[in-house]
Amino acid sequence: MVGAFNVGKAPPALPSIREELGATLSQAGWILSILNLTTALSGMVIALTADRIGHRRLVLAGTAICLLASLLGAFAGSIEMLLLTRIAEGLGFVAMTVAAPPLLIRLAAARDHRRVMTLWSSYFPAGTGLMMLIAAVILPSTSWRVVWLVAAGASAAMVAVLMLSMSSRPKLDPQPSERRPILNEMAEVASSGGPLALAICFGAYACCWFVIVGFLPTLQVERLGMATSIAAIVTAGVCIANIVGNQMAGWLLRGGLPRVTLIVGAALSMSLCAAGIFADGVPDLARLILAAIYSAVIGVIPGALFAALPVHAPRPELMGASTGLMLQGSNIGTLLGPPITGALVTAGGWSSAAWLTSISLGVTAAAGIFLHRRERRRLQR
Repeated sequence: MVGAFNVGKAPPALPSIREELGATLSQAGWILSILNLTTALSGMVIALTADRIGHRRLVLAGTAICLLASLLGAFAGSIEMLLLTRIAEGLGFVAMTVAAPPLLIRLAAARDHRRVMTLWSSYFPAGTGLMMLIAAVILPSTSWRVVWLVAAGASAAMVAVLMLSMSSRPKLDPQPSERRPILNEMAEVASSGGPLALAICFGAYACCWFVIVGFLPTLQVERLGMATSIAAIVTAGVCIANIVGNQMAGWLLRGGLPRVTLIVGAALSMSLCAAGIFADGVPDLARLILAAIYSAVIGVIPGALFAALPVHAPRPELMGASTGLMLQGSNIGTLLGPPITGALVTAGGWSSAAWLTSISLGVTAAAGIFLHRRERRRLQR
């Protein structure tokens, strides 16, 4: 959640950043998404590195990197410098997020693995939404730089907590195992249908969700005339609503509802809802209600995907790498979504963004169907 602060601090701060540093709408899109560049390029490599040097060490190192990058970003004098620090924050964030799930699986009883991974799926909307609420309180009387300093302070506190609490946990020590060369293990995971389908499905979902959450503050300020603080609070509420779907997924899966029904049903039903957020002629209040409904319902998808990781990893030793590949897919989606949306809005107005959300959710549904077929064959073996 503290790592996700670095994602949540950007959307409500965009109007302040654009005013102070003179960023264009396209550059604002990159401020939102460039943090995901490192994960999009190297999530699986970092996960496999964690398998070798120890997941605990990488969680601690990633948190420290987020601390330093956020601190430097608070004093950035240009948009270019700010973007560089965002790339560094991405490096720290991916180190934390690919190394934590194997630690959670190691600490939890086998019967609780699916439940633990469903709970884990809420870290992103919870951390992002909480930071948006904090930013909403801070921004009216200060600048975006203070928001960056708050995120740095949270990372500093987390470094201290990790150093005190994790050193006395023998279960978190690196586990001895025979490892193949990294390239061979990367090829094994990437060529497996299950992890690849998870990555595509999560990427298409993340593209659509982050476009809506990322640009909702700007949409409210520029199109609806809301104050920055109110826009941040509304967006935080929409983001936190995603947790409802995350946890509902675990409950529905335990009740016997097929994973494909969750994924395809949510994607197809919410494609109209997502389009309505950006479409012309929709009343302002209805637009915000649609955003909240969308975030809550579509949240079942990451909950279902994280719970599927233990099933689709080629081998138990490659669960970390499978997590890394899935996060690569997610971050490719969040990397490409905001800049494409910025270009579409610049060319044809806010209603043009509906094209991207509809296509993304169609890909999500198709990947969910493939994942179901792959899962059914795997469980029949």
